[in-house]
Parts: sequence; structure tokens; C-alpha cells
Amino acid sequence: MATVERLQPAGMSPNGNRYTHVIKVGPWVTIAGQTASDENGNVVGVGDPVAQTAQVFKNLTTALASVGGKLSDVVKTTVYVVGEENLEAIREARAGRFGDAPPTSTLVVIARLARPEFMLEIEAVAYVE
Repeated sequence: MATVERLQPAGMSPNGNRYTHVIKVGPWVTIAGQTASDENGNVVGVGDPVAQTAQVFKNLTTALASVGGKLSDVVKTTVYVVGEENLEAIREARAGRFGDAPPTSTLVVIARLARPEFMLEIEAVAYVE
């Protein structure tokens, strides 16, 4: 039977233990939705979808590294984007981040996220052997 590992990796936004950033069960890794928060909880790139996308991917990379994984191990993402006006910039900033074989993905346009400064959030599932 696989062990459930719950991780709050160093370098990720503090969350007051309200949720777990990374859960690993066997080779399967689930990463909580990542926003443009830095390791101190500050929003990076207020009003800048490209800067926010870069911070989200920095957080995803940190989360994956905590279990020995990398972005190319991601098999599924769910992307939440605030407002259609940010879609193209975020799509361009995401392009190529997963290498030559991008994961499956769901994109949802929403009215807002937990903090009004956030322009996107990405949650991910990865397979890390």
C-alpha cells in the first residue's frame, strides 16, 4: 500500500497550514493551485500576467523538486484565468514550459481568485517515479 506524503516545501508561499501544497501517493503527485505568491506570501507582478505566470511556474517547479520531479513530469493541469483580457498573454507565457510534450489541460475563465491581485492559478498532477 502506498504511503501518503504531505509536503509544505520550503520556498513556497506560507498558507497557515490551511491546505497542503504537495501530496505524493506512490508515483502520483498532486499540487495545489499555485498563484503568483512568493515565499513570503507577497504577490509578484501585480497587473502583469507575464510576471505572474513566471511566478506560478517558479512555484510549480519548487513543488515538483520537493518530490524529485520536474515540469516535464506533469500530466494534467487546470488553469484558472481571471478575465478573458489576460488569456493571450498567459497562453504565450505558458508556451513551451513543459517541453515538447505538454500535459493535458483544462482552462477556465473566472471572475476572480482568492486575492483580487491574482490573475491566474494553476493546479497540477504529475507522475514522478
